[in-house]
Amino acid sequence: MASTIQIEKLAAEIGENIYIDVSGWHLYLADARLHTAVAEKIFPAIEDRAVDEATVTEVLRSLQVPLGGTQVFVSLAQLIPAAVQGDLIKLLEDYQDNF
Repeated sequence: MASTIQIEKLAAEIGENIYIDVSGWHLYLADARLHTAVAEKIFPAIEDRAVDEATVTEVLRSLQVPLGGTQVFVSLAQLIPAAVQGDLIKLLEDYQDNF
């Protein structure tokens, strides 16, 4: 079972390095307050040593981001550019290797 400290450490890494792209603007997940949700959802895969592209994509698709005061919901996978999703996978694999 992951400790709060481990999840917070991972969330900080995600929040500082991964961003969503909205009309060319880069909003880092920490600023959008989405980093902790990603860390909490992905941590079981890290514990199981099961981080891979499919798992990360599934987690990002499962997280719905409200836009326009909850008028529309978009999956986090749709907001993070493909290259940045690759960076996230690498970040998570590195974290898993050092876990």
